[in-house]
Amino acid sequence: MADPKGFLTTGRETACTRPVGERLKDWNEVYVPGSLLPIISKQAGRCMDCGIPFCHNGCPLGNLIPEWNDYAYREDWAAASERLHATNNFPEFTGRLCPAPCESACVLGINQPAVTIKNVEVSIIDKAWDSGDVTPQPPERLSGKTVAVIGSGPAGLAAAQQLTRAGHTVAVYERADRIGGLLRYGIPEFKMEKVHINRRIEQMRAEGTKFRTEVEIGRDIDAAKLRRRYDAVVIAAGATVSRDLPVPGRELSGIHFAMEYLPLANKVQEGDFIAPPITAEGKHVVVIGGGDTGADCVGTAHRQGAASVTQLEIMPRPGDERAAGQPWPTFPMLYKVTSAHEEGGERVYSVSTTHFEGDEEGRVQALHLVEVEFIDGRLTQKPGTERSIPAQLVTLAMGFTGTDRANGLVEQFGLELDERGNIARDAEYATDVDGVYVAGDAGRGQSLIVWAIAEGRSAARGVDRYLTGASDLPAPIRPTDRALTV
Repeated sequence: MADPKGFLTTGRETACTRPVGERLKDWNEVYVPGSLLPIISKQAGRCMDCGIPFCHNGCPLGNLIPEWNDYAYREDWAAASERLHATNNFPEFTGRLCPAPCESACVLGINQPAVTIKNVEVSIIDKAWDSGDVTPQPPERLSGKTVAVIGSGPAGLAAAQQLTRAGHTVAVYERADRIGGLLRYGIPEFKMEKVHINRRIEQMRAEGTKFRTEVEIGRDIDAAKLRRRYDAVVIAAGATVSRDLPVPGRELSGIHFAMEYLPLANKVQEGDFIAPPITAEGKHVVVIGGGDTGADCVGTAHRQGAASVTQLEIMPRPGDERAAGQPWPTFPMLYKVTSAHEEGGERVYSVSTTHFEGDEEGRVQALHLVEVEFIDGRLTQKPGTERSIPAQLVTLAMGFTGTDRANGLVEQFGLELDERGNIARDAEYATDVDGVYVAGDAGRGQSLIVWAIAEGRSAARGVDRYLTGASDLPAPIRPTDRALTV
């Protein structure tokens, strides 16, 4: 145990954010650089080294949280990094982007503020990079087998790295112009600077993984031909079909899916544009959807100089404390104030969009909404609550409905879909097409980054067994596993 009295004597402290007025002038990460290291060892000492650590249950990766907390408390950063990487290929991604279900399941969190597991994680990995403890791990020998991975998000990258280290020759195909999937173009720079992706890609290249950008399987290469070219294929194409809002006025210009809007802002940071083709500058912005993607749109609009930002959510405002029906260690639905929300804007709950209104040139100018409530489990409009708000840029951030079928990938492989529209697979992540496997949101549906990485690692084991007859690779989850709920 790190500090037997740590949870009693040390209060919870989290990373410091830069002043709002300062960070709105740039796209750098919102946290004060280096602010965690002076406090993180004591924070790690709050871990109780529980006999049954439920943080393991909260995290699908099976992270060895008490172990690396102990090493962090003792400032043995190299050992902490080794324990961290034992279960997670990319802790710098999860330490910045995961909503930390491990903290919701922390035993200390039953009646005290939970251990800052996420902050400890990101401190360990950042220290490891700075100290040179993160190095390429090329295989000792090659198997002679080849694998194609379709998609370079967290699931695809995790599968590719595991299979490369197992000795297989792996090529990752990405339809965008850069590697990273949603990590690259769906996550704003202020949440995760892309240097963290870039140096992981270089590590993977040094290990032997090949990358092919601007190649869309189904359009640029026939999926059946790809299958014949490789010994196995892993589909990690994500669930990229955005949920639409089919109401009158949807056809007006200025209404965009979040994943049409956010990538352009990231491309400015990559140097592709001086200014984004879709910008919030000087406009009244409405973001429809109250999740993390919606918050990303809010923060992006602030930095682009929006005149106002309003975020709409159809569900009621969550509470500040755990509801009785969401007991520990389940992940509770709580009112969350992200860094983007700290920067301004209005959040409106329990409302539904009825229609959009445009000007003579077909550009959106206003959004009409109505308050809603649940009666006997049905969503019902409240009479007399209709109103309009100015809207010159609208982003739809209401989630995703499944993997892309328009490019022909599903049909060309001849894949079966499950009842939810995801690609069907068995307990080994294999589809009904010989040698073709599925990992991440393409098979699970929209989920968290930790589930994507866990799926990539697990699917890699299935592929390794298919190619060699046995595998020593870990498989932290089954395709049917889900987060703990009531």
